[in-house]
Amino acid sequence: MKIKSIEMVKLQVPQHGKKTTPRRPSYNQTAWRAFPVNKYPEFPRQLRRIPGEVAHEVWIKVTAEDGTWGLGICHWGNLIEALIRDHFTPLLLGRDCLAIEFLNDLMWRASQRFGANGLVAVARSGIDLALWDLKGKLLKLPVYSLIGGPCREYINCYCTSDDLDWTTELGFKAFKISNPVHYEESIEGINRLEEKVAKAREIVGPSSDLMLNPVMSYNVEFAIRLFERLRPYQLRWIEEPLMPHDYDGLDQIKRAVPTQPIATGEDHHGRHEFRELIARRCVDVVQPDLRWFGGLTEALKVYTLAEAAGISTFPHSGASLPFGQHFHFAMPETQLAEYWLHGDPGVPLAETMHIPGVATPKDGKLVPSDAPGFGMDLKDEYLIPWER
Repeated sequence: MKIKSIEMVKLQVPQHGKKTTPRRPSYNQTAWRAFPVNKYPEFPRQLRRIPGEVAHEVWIKVTAEDGTWGLGICHWGNLIEALIRDHFTPLLLGRDCLAIEFLNDLMWRASQRFGANGLVAVARSGIDLALWDLKGKLLKLPVYSLIGGPCREYINCYCTSDDLDWTTELGFKAFKISNPVHYEESIEGINRLEEKVAKAREIVGPSSDLMLNPVMSYNVEFAIRLFERLRPYQLRWIEEPLMPHDYDGLDQIKRAVPTQPIATGEDHHGRHEFRELIARRCVDVVQPDLRWFGGLTEALKVYTLAEAAGISTFPHSGASLPFGQHFHFAMPETQLAEYWLHGDPGVPLAETMHIPGVATPKDGKLVPSDAPGFGMDLKDEYLIPWER
């Protein structure tokens, strides 16, 4: 079955029924959260937008010659538009849509001259996920069956949110909180962050996993001091403390505080960057984002490298999207999946899921749809042409 077209589209799902009134706004609208650019005072921690940033969600629709189509998702739509339209589409049209390994290798090799990582990996991700969705529909199988079949009865999820009262009420048993401090704040920042972690540990109790997400806002010196300070709180991991290029820095932190597990990977692109992390053994969990780093095909390669080294692969936002759900359901060394809670406290999870047909956790557990492809219940009329 050959590829007939590749299109960029937006998802516009009709809203039906009465919506639950939130108890209060989500922490996403109020919490201070540090990112690398917050080093500079002109970018306050409550600013959710960087001038010029265009991280728009975009869906990639790949249609076969019989009219069957599959959907994948990625971001930075304005920036990848030319890559999809002028580079990858002419390369892939008319080729066998089931030959996913070949098509990915073709995209990777054809992009070497201007760089196969970064935005190129983001564009490849959307196409790759759409190809897997299409393959599942053509073969009438869920994607998890195509990549190995179920290896567990359900997926255990942790919840990323600072609204711990609400997430514990929802039945989650593992939690990740945001980071409000930047390494520029030194000891004052460490003191403030310890206060936040201590309060979180008190809320979730000693028997729950608790994680912290710095999002690249530390340097090596600050991270080592902080990791030492936070030892009593038994964090399962501290996530992405440094920017992606700093493998040597992760080595230093790991040697200095070997008892504190480290996770990273959501801003790494492609298997070769993960091979470096895994070979150095400077991390304990790798976290590729299937929408950004190359797609499901690339994630399966990273999983094999990590599994051989005894390292788990927990995709970034894995339980929040159908693509990660199918990955977690089929891969044995993926014991805990991230559910990023973007809804407000008091609003049921089913109301916050904007992709029909996709499962949401109940009491911290989730079973993905067994419908063909990734199980998304989307109609053609929900897909509208991409416009800037």
